[in-house]
Amino acid sequence: MDPQPISGTTAPAPEPARSPWLTIVIVYLGGVVAAMSLGKFASVGPEVASQLGLSLSQLGWVISAVVGVGAVVGLPAGYLVRRFGTARSLVTGLFLIAAASAASVAAGDFGSLLAARGVEGVGYLLVTIACPALILRLAAQRDRGTALSLWATFVPVGIGAATLGGGAIGSAAGWHGWIVLIAGLTLLMALIVWVRLPGGQARQAASGPAPRARALAWPALLAAAFCMTALVTIPVIVLLPTLLIEQQGRSAATAGAITSVISLLSALGGLAVGMLLRRNTPVLVVALAGLLTVPAAWLTYGAHGSPTAALGGAAIISIENGYLGALVFAALPLVLARLDDADIGNGMVAQAGSLGSLLGPPLFGQVAAGPGFQTLVPVIAVGILAAVAMMLLVGRKAARSRSLVG
Repeated sequence: MDPQPISGTTAPAPEPARSPWLTIVIVYLGGVVAAMSLGKFASVGPEVASQLGLSLSQLGWVISAVVGVGAVVGLPAGYLVRRFGTARSLVTGLFLIAAASAASVAAGDFGSLLAARGVEGVGYLLVTIACPALILRLAAQRDRGTALSLWATFVPVGIGAATLGGGAIGSAAGWHGWIVLIAGLTLLMALIVWVRLPGGQARQAASGPAPRARALAWPALLAAAFCMTALVTIPVIVLLPTLLIEQQGRSAATAGAITSVISLLSALGGLAVGMLLRRNTPVLVVALAGLLTVPAAWLTYGAHGSPTAALGGAAIISIENGYLGALVFAALPLVLARLDDADIGNGMVAQAGSLGSLLGPPLFGQVAAGPGFQTLVPVIAVGILAAVAMMLLVGRKAARSRSLVG
């Protein structure tokens, strides 16, 4: 990826000569473990609801509370990470997740469990802001697109691992045993991250003044594109079991297994973006592939009556979800005034993505329950066209920056 113009009075941090890939992978795994905590109740939800007397609505709040925190305070958390430093924020976030996970084991009712998940949401938000900012500063310039595209796969990988592991371990050890295991794994990851991260730049807070609102205009546009992407792609995966059961007559177990596999395909999209950017493919060109989501939506929800086509369409949408998300993270450095502003930029992206993830499923559920699944096709089309249009504007901005630097 080409260098960006640097504005402001503070000198940029020195570029690393080579990317410390082992350290970058460890930071990435910290995000994966955090995402496992995000999805840890998915596979043991019925047992938790039965033992604590939770309704389906209450269980839904327990599952989504972590994302809800990001939807409300993502941007302010970005300023907090900037002030205290990425490494310190990442380790603190992992410790918070571990402590809240351990506390949730002792929860005896909905209120205490929801409170624990709220604290967990704060930790998860710190991790999701600090990790990409830290990866951006650790990676050499030519490797940033690849490293950030890898980072964008942390949610599907983490949730996929939690779904598969929770089903097996939860059945053997119960939900308490599964949650304790997640808490221990997160604590171990926090210690590994803290020991592995180098001193100096990685442990310091960002230097220089915080960016003004005008300097955040382009990152805000990229965050809006991410919000629209999450709004119209994530609900496809969330509602896929319902579609498989109601429209295709699949069993709940089969629908869950199929959904887990399709969700993991999102990681392929992130890796694809990394390879394209590694070859210096312009952001303008990379963004256009997001338009494949529109015909995929028709395959999934159109009146064709083919179960195979529906699954193929859902698989493409899952890949596109990871693809467009990875492009957002990889393109963010190109529109930041300074790399030290990455914490705040990632806070904006985290808040926008969380907002889309939170609002998308109920919106899709309302449309599907009313006019029907077929009506979701134009909804997805409008959302993706808007998201791709915004990314094209960002790509044009990045191309101009490259020409000025070159």
